[in-house]
Amino acid sequence: MYEAIKYKVSNQVAWITLNRPDKLNAFTEQLNKEVQHVIKLANRDAGVRAIVITGEGRAFCSGEDLEGVNDEMDHGEVLRTRYNPMVMELHNCEKPIIAAVNGVAAGAGMSLALACDFRLLSEKASFIEAFIHVGLVPDAGNLYYLPKLIGHAKALELAVLGEKISAHDAKELGLATKVIPIENWTEEVTVFVERLASMPTKAIGLIKRNLKASWDSTLQESLERDAQGQRIAGMTADHQEGVAAFKEKRKPIFQGE
Repeated sequence: MYEAIKYKVSNQVAWITLNRPDKLNAFTEQLNKEVQHVIKLANRDAGVRAIVITGEGRAFCSGEDLEGVNDEMDHGEVLRTRYNPMVMELHNCEKPIIAAVNGVAAGAGMSLALACDFRLLSEKASFIEAFIHVGLVPDAGNLYYLPKLIGHAKALELAVLGEKISAHDAKELGLATKVIPIENWTEEVTVFVERLASMPTKAIGLIKRNLKASWDSTLQESLERDAQGQRIAGMTADHQEGVAAFKEKRKPIFQGE
């Protein structure tokens, strides 16, 4: 069904694997469109409660496939038609999205990881703001997410200097949720994402929505949004289950409803 990715759903988790290992999973128009499509598909699927993006082979994603770049290319149009719709699909998804960064994430590959909610890094993974090395500007939401994660000054430093960031340095900067040893990679990623898939999915969506809105809101607006979100969350079956489990002194079993 797909040419540039692999897609499967298991234990309420949608697994998206970028599948161009011979090109370090570099982006093409096909890859952009397929990622956009399956994020939309997973977001609409009631049987999916968490989404994982990872890479086949030794890389997560090396950015745009430069073999397809030529002098006639309108880079702005490439972003508007390929990358921006993909990033907006990620941004608007209210299910938790995890980047399982198994190797290098460079250029737009780093942007893809930044657009996710959580970043699990293999100890051999790395980030590279590679744009500066080909005379370009970080794109695909990179400069939107990066300063929110690590601050303006550090974001400028990474974007301008374009130096390789190891997994452990990424953790220190706040770019990584967790760094995982190679020998435990599959097991620990699976445990983490299935834990998210077992949590109250609608509450997670409301948390994501309110956090995003908080950057452009006054305190009063945020307080009102809290009240609206809590009203919605308070009517979910998961809230009722959480309260019942507390009273019965047992672990809640959330259904994502």
